[in-house]
Amino acid sequence: MARLPVAQNWRYRGKLEEVSFVFPNAPTIPITVNFGAKMPGWYDITNFTDLQQAHDEVGILRSRDYLQSLVKAEASKGIDPSRIILGGFSQGGAMSLFTGMTIPEKLAGFFGLSSYMLLHDRIKNFLPDPVSNQDTPVFMGHGDSDPLVKYAWGQRTAKVLGEMGFKVDFRTYE
Repeated sequence: MARLPVAQNWRYRGKLEEVSFVFPNAPTIPITVNFGAKMPGWYDITNFTDLQQAHDEVGILRSRDYLQSLVKAEASKGIDPSRIILGGFSQGGAMSLFTGMTIPEKLAGFFGLSSYMLLHDRIKNFLPDPVSNQDTPVFMGHGDSDPLVKYAWGQRTAKVLGEMGFKVDFRTYE
């Protein structure tokens, strides 16, 4: 039997028919740390020394706007944003955290796996007033041996989010 992606498998078996799954792919863009090679990326990364310092603000905001447009598209189909969860891994997780913090609509939740805070030195400039997702559950999961997205970055992100009043559940994976 051929393997199907999980959402297709559930549909095939008549499970979760009331749920809409949207799995966007990052666009193909030049990534500086990979010598400008074009590859999937939500934003450019200029160095791996400290991903929290290597910010492509234009690319981050462009991707945030795209993710917000996906939420609006679901809302236009009758799905209340308070029933939508954003999530992702690595760059996708960082974008989900950023979008969840800055989107004006109230979400059901957002999560980041092996991720970190984008534009952390000026994140408050991008928060809506009032902050719509202050009480929204935030999940972060991070491997303690991740060689690229440092575990300390995930811990620091969870700490800062908590200090900002977000309800973060941070889990460590060995």
